[in-house]
Order: sequence, then C-alpha cells, then structure tokens
Amino acid sequence: MRDHGRNTIIAGARLFFSTLFLLVALLPGQAETYPERPVRVIVGYAAGSGPDLQARTVAAQLAIDFGQQFYVENRLGANGTIAARAVVQARPDGYALLFSSNGIAPTPYIYKNLGYDVFIDLKPVATIGVLDGLFMLVDQASPIKDLPQFIAAAKKETMIYGSPGVGNGLHLASETFSKKAGIVTQHVPYKGASEVTNALLSGTVNFMFVTPPSVMGLIKDGRVRAIGFTGSKPFAAFPDVPLIKDEVPGFEPIGSWGMFFAPAKTPPEIVEKLNAAIRKALKEPKVANVMQRDGYFPDERGVAETAVFFRKDVEATADAVKAAGIEAQ
Repeated sequence: MRDHGRNTIIAGARLFFSTLFLLVALLPGQAETYPERPVRVIVGYAAGSGPDLQARTVAAQLAIDFGQQFYVENRLGANGTIAARAVVQARPDGYALLFSSNGIAPTPYIYKNLGYDVFIDLKPVATIGVLDGLFMLVDQASPIKDLPQFIAAAKKETMIYGSPGVGNGLHLASETFSKKAGIVTQHVPYKGASEVTNALLSGTVNFMFVTPPSVMGLIKDGRVRAIGFTGSKPFAAFPDVPLIKDEVPGFEPIGSWGMFFAPAKTPPEIVEKLNAAIRKALKEPKVANVMQRDGYFPDERGVAETAVFFRKDVEATADAVKAAGIEAQ
C-alpha cells in the first residue's frame, strides 16, 4: 500500500511538471498567434476625455496592424482604480489591457485599501508619450481675463475648482499651483474630467486644470478661456497662453503621460509584442499627428525602461500628495 501511494504521488508529480513544461513550451507559440480574438482596452476615464482619446487612437491602429479588434471600455470612478482593478482581476493572457494617464501614480498614497499593488499586480507595457503640460481654464463668461487677475481675485475670495477625484494628477496640479501662488482654493471632486468641464461651463466651479486634448475644441470655439499652461514651453496649438512658471515664482512645470498596462502575469513574449506594436503604431502618420497635436512628445521606451519610468514617477508622486495635504482614505 505504501509503495502504491508513493507511486501515485510520483506519477502525480510527473504529470504536474510535464504539464507545466508543456505550458511554458507553448508560450512562444501563443505570442506568435496573439491576438486571436478581440482585445479589451479598459480606460478609467470618461469617453471624450484626454486619456480616452489617446487610447482610442492607438487602439484603432493596433486593430489595423493586428487584424483584430481592440475596443475601448470605459469604467469610471475612484481615479481610475476601478478600471485598474478590473485588469488586475482579468486573465493574464493579453486580452484585457489598461490604459491610464499619470492619474494612476498617486493612488497608492491616497487609498488605504486599493485592493492591488501597482508594482506587483500590473505590468507596464508601453507609453504613448509624455505630455508637457496642462491648461488652466476659466469659463468664457468669467470676468477674469488672465493669470495675474485670477490670483488677485483669489486673494480676496475663495475660488472653487473641480477635478476627477481626490488625489488625481489634476487635483495635485491645482493644489500645487494654489500653494505656489499663495492662495487658498476649494476642491470639488467629480467622477471625470468631462463632468468638471460641464461644471465650469455652468459656473459651478471657477477654474480647472485639464489635459489639452479634451478641451481644445472648447478653447477654439471660445467657450472657455485658457489663462495658463503648466508646461516648460508654450503649447504649440495655443502659443499665446502664458506659462504658469513665468507668472508664479517657484512653480515647476507639471505634465502627464499615457501608458498601457497588462495583468502582471501576462507572458513576457506577449508584453514585448504589444510594446513593439504600440511603438510602431505611434509612428504611423495619422497617429503621430494626433499625438503631436495634443502635445505629446514621442516615446521609444522598451518594456524594461517603461517599468523603470513608471516606478520613478509613482514614487515621486508621494511628495506631491504629502505637499497637497491629502490623507489616505
């Protein structure tokens, strides 16, 4: 009986390791045929927002290059953590990807129970570029015409601003600006940037910071007024918008980025294949033109470099969260 039990264990162990070896051996072939069905690109921001537009632009090109559908699915709320959690919980096979702005960077410092670790449970795949700056907007109906006038008015009365949630990049930019400008402002969190824009247009909030892609049409139509840009140099499409760093002493340029992620255990060969495909897609003229129009600088990072870039940015954000006086919820 003992020998029979031992033989059963040995046979079971052999089966386990032979199956494991077979699975590992199949990975290269799996990468060669990937993708064989539609791929979800989950975005934690509203349709029409900057990150959404970037994700859709690249996803459309990936669909052409792979001959397989890459479709965007918007899952709003909690600074993109709902979308991130959906990807973390998905099968690590490359068929569920996350696209996020740098709004994901501060989340480890503002949520006590995030439900996942951004370094352990998510695999950075590729960036679509780095955005040099953000616009500071007021409604066209506002009597405020420029940044010095805004600061002077804010020293007399509290200005209200909105952002897509506590601790996101736009919230941090607003708080950083307020502190450097020596003013006190009041924050109202919303689910997405589009809701903040609607609040600005209705007069519910006095100002907002936002990535350029989603509001350039509003600026051109004269519905909102850009009174400042957080970048290091003027925004190409609107060069007359003053740089905040030139108006507010000690203000350092603030930008953003866009990045694709996969579940951490996604086969490395698939991650590498996606990285190469995304970098190729970004060189297509129609994609490159959109990115350049929206103010994104091209990016050529491989998988390893993308991971290093992501870790450094997340760790650096800890100081910004602390400076803004945000306590983990």
